[in-house]
Amino acid sequence: MDIQKRPRGRPKSLFKESSAGTLQSLDRALEALSTLARLERCTLSDLSRETGIPTATTHRILTTLAKHSFVRFDDMRQEWMIGIEAYRAGASFLKRNSVIEVSQPIMHRLMNDTGETANLAVPDASDVVFVGQIETKNPIRAFFPPGARSPMYASGIGKAILSAMEPEVVSRVLAASEPKTFTDRTLSDPKALMADLETTRQRGWSYDIEERYLGMSCIGAVIFNEQNSPCAGISVSGPTARFNPDTFENLGRLVAEAARDITLAVGGRPR
Repeated sequence: MDIQKRPRGRPKSLFKESSAGTLQSLDRALEALSTLARLERCTLSDLSRETGIPTATTHRILTTLAKHSFVRFDDMRQEWMIGIEAYRAGASFLKRNSVIEVSQPIMHRLMNDTGETANLAVPDASDVVFVGQIETKNPIRAFFPPGARSPMYASGIGKAILSAMEPEVVSRVLAASEPKTFTDRTLSDPKALMADLETTRQRGWSYDIEERYLGMSCIGAVIFNEQNSPCAGISVSGPTARFNPDTFENLGRLVAEAARDITLAVGGRPR
């Protein structure tokens, strides 16, 4: 009697080789989820238009995600938004990232020393994502909700991180995004941006004067990991009226000191 051998190793893929790398349905679901997180809340038709996924497919994706509490539907406004499980997944990332954990007391100190809101952000492709903030008690202040994104070239923290990268890496990062002019001060011109990055590199801190939002300015510095590579950035931000030649030298020194302290606290090597 023939004894059939049990198959060993990985099961043979049911997909063709060209499609074995990813699952289209999962790709679409994750794209819908990340787009919804960026928009914060939107209608079904808006999400379908933003992602390019057919409306019927988008609805099935959202219904499935809602079943697992990754999204939820607002009946009153007829809009979709991020659910509690998406928050828990993000919170798990925050807990395991030592930069976020050790930065908290240093950010509190920075906020108290400067009187301005302290921010922490990490690079993500050509953007920075804000992952921490200590708000100033001043009634007029800046606010970046956790998960908010900004192009690196239009962010104090982003420019600080870019200034610590090799020129060829900076070129690749900038090529991955489409330059957008947010205000008349945005450094969307490559030559102007590279000159600013060189100044930032020599000075040790960046200065964003209304390059992202009118009336708002920011001073940032880069945080390094154990490989001496930029892994995050810290900044203070607030109304431009409080950021002027009489104050930003001192603010820049305090921000640079905070970045160095966090770098050392995570076992990084400052430059």
